[in-house]
Amino acid sequence: MGSKFVIYVALASDLGIAIIKFIAAAATGSAAMLSEGIHSIIDATNQLLLLTGIKRSQKKPDAERPFGYGRELYFWSFIVSLLLFSVGGCISFYEGILQFQRRTQPKDITWNYIVLAVAFVLTIISLTITFKKFNKQRGELSFWKAFTKSKDPAIFIVLLSDFGDLAGLVIAFLGVYLGHYFHDPYYDAVASMIIGSILVVISLLLVRECRSLLMGESAGRKTLQAIITLAESDVDIIKVKQHYSIYLAPEEVVLQLMVVFKKNLSTKEIADAIRRVRENIRQLFPYIKQIFIEPE
Repeated sequence: MGSKFVIYVALASDLGIAIIKFIAAAATGSAAMLSEGIHSIIDATNQLLLLTGIKRSQKKPDAERPFGYGRELYFWSFIVSLLLFSVGGCISFYEGILQFQRRTQPKDITWNYIVLAVAFVLTIISLTITFKKFNKQRGELSFWKAFTKSKDPAIFIVLLSDFGDLAGLVIAFLGVYLGHYFHDPYYDAVASMIIGSILVVISLLLVRECRSLLMGESAGRKTLQAIITLAESDVDIIKVKQHYSIYLAPEEVVLQLMVVFKKNLSTKEIADAIRRVRENIRQLFPYIKQIFIEPE
């Protein structure tokens, strides 16, 4: 629910910003402002795709997908990351190249400054809300480690997009200001190309993380160690020989334990031990939805 709220805030912000950016680009002829408008449209499209992924991932398991549809979110997050690269970054960079060829000086730049100021305020609001949610998830981890360890792409995609938006707004402002101050349209063109490059870098980071999630990541080392300790504390278990885990969604993990039981236990005693360990694991880690415990 928290992820969806963050996305809805970002979507409303991006749509509003995109409209005023395109109005300003049409009024002034600024390539940097047009690139920023494209950037905002891509961001809004990304939010819609993330919402699609969240909705589809919440479908209940069925005969075709007995483990559920949790990975739909990871799939659509991967598509969003590619979209940011192939459409947003490349179009912005290409628009800068076209501006080099046109060599047209933006006019009536007051529009640009007004739009940039409004967009900056809206982006700060979206970034603040997303960053608070991200901070709650990361706890004591550093920003970079929390980003690479996060299992919720909806949060870190919106967060990095907002950072990219802020950087793009600053660069667009410099492009417009320097172009007007020196009466040189090349500054505007360079700003558009830099914005495109930033989008490409952010996209590559997101593609790497979303690909890792889509391929399957295991539960954290501390989590697994706690599970092993908990299982081995049971009176009928000697040792956890092997363990396997995989994230199917941000709050959905599948766990398998290969366990060495004490000798001469009856079938009922083994079944009772398995039930106890499952209940204890679920109480401590409720996001581990499916637990398979087998004798080694």
